[in-house]
Parts: sequence; structure tokens; C-alpha cells
Amino acid sequence: MSTIKLDQLLTTKVLSFLGLQVAVPTLPNLEKLLAAYYCTVPWESVFRIVQRAETAVPSPRWPHTFWQEAMTRGAGGTCFESNYAFFALLQKLGYEGYLTINNMGDSIGCHTAIIIVLDGQKWLVDVGLPLYALLPLSSRGVMHRSSPFLHYTVRPDGRSRYQIERHPHPKLNAFTLIDEPVDDATYRAATEADYGENGLFLDFVIINKIINNQPWRFNMAERPWRLNRFGRGTRFDTEMNGDVPTTIAEHFGLDTAVVQQAFNLTQHNYPNE
Repeated sequence: MSTIKLDQLLTTKVLSFLGLQVAVPTLPNLEKLLAAYYCTVPWESVFRIVQRAETAVPSPRWPHTFWQEAMTRGAGGTCFESNYAFFALLQKLGYEGYLTINNMGDSIGCHTAIIIVLDGQKWLVDVGLPLYALLPLSSRGVMHRSSPFLHYTVRPDGRSRYQIERHPHPKLNAFTLIDEPVDDATYRAATEADYGENGLFLDFVIINKIINNQPWRFNMAERPWRLNRFGRGTRFDTEMNGDVPTTIAEHFGLDTAVVQQAFNLTQHNYPNE
């Protein structure tokens, strides 16, 4: 299992960044941590695109770097780095659990998630999708839970397997959870591999963040470029013209120079139609 933890100084800074104080490990406090995270730290590919271009060998943004860049440059990440950094914070705060590596459809081992155990109950925690609620696991039957944005269903699907579903959403099945602890060395190796030839989200800019209590997204792969806002199962689009990287950076709170660099590295993959 992972034993990665933040040091005390960085933990204090991260909690201040999230607008929280140190609190004992409880379900309500974990819910506050999750909500503070997804309203503050984006799910984004920008910084990993630039990181990959600037390093000769795969060099992930490990928890210390992840949090420093989040606090100073508005950075976030995709699942491997985001869940690892969040789990490092949770462990320092006294939460007990483990990391998992999971499947999305035919894509094997492409998604990670955290399992936290509180009072004997397992809870699925995932800032790398993200899930906007803590989801209880039970091998005895289907479980349901809601967030302000989506409703979730957890369906047992064989030994240590669960189908994680969300609605309203164009893709009902989010992923297949494999409830098996992954040790630190295995997780770090998979994170490094995610920067390699078959790594995901390295060829286009995509950003998701909760802003003013509403889910927002930008996806470079969709033309014409638009800002997407979601509410009650409906998508609202805002077209963009002019300096799109600067508009995106300002809207999501990311470092403008890094966003511009990520666009320069990837926009040739999605030329104007």
C-alpha cells in the first residue's frame, strides 16, 4: 500500500489553500475536503502536456510539485497525479485507505481511485474523474448517492468489482472499480507509464472545474472551440473568438503562459475545419 504523505508545512499550506482547517477523520470532514478540492483544483491536461515536453524521460508531477503548482499556478491534473496527491493529503490527515487502478470499458488500467475506510465502511473517493460525492461500497447490493451535480449508482459486478454509474450524463458508466489495493511502487510505475507513448490526455487541452457552483469544461478536441457549462443534465455552450488560450486561462484560473504553451504544443492536432 501507499505510505506517501505530505509534510506538516505543506499540509498546513494546502488546507489554507482549500479554505479548511485540520479536523479529525470523519465522513462529514471528508465530504468537506472533497468539495473544497473540486471547487479549487481543476481536472486538466495542460500542465502534464507541458511537463512531458520539458522532460527527456517520463517525470510525473509527484504530490509536492502537484500541490505547489496548484497553489501558485492554478494547476490540477488527471487521475494518476490528482488522486496520488489527494491521497497523500488524506494520509497526513489521518485517513486510512489505499489506492486502486481501474478500467474504463475496454481500456485496462487507465483510471485510478482512492478507497477510504471509516468505521468499517469503505468509501470510494475519486478526484481524478472527478466524482462529486463519496460513494459507499457494498458487495451485498446496489448503492446510490447524490451530489449537487450528478446522481451515482454503485453496482457490484463480481468479486472486488463494481460498476460506477452517473446520471444525467451522456456516458452512464464512468468506470469499473477494481477494489484491490495497489502498492506504492506499482502506482508510481503506472503514473510514469501514463507519461509514455500510450499515456492519455497528452495530445489535447481539456479542463474541467466547478466555478460558482456550476460545472465548466473546455475541450480542444471539439470544434469550434467553446466553453461548456452543465446544469440539470443540459449543456450550455459559449463560443470563443480571439485569444482563446488567455480566455481559457483566466476563466479556469490557470497560469496563462502554461496554457499558451500547451496550446502551442497540441493545437496542430485539431486544425480548423
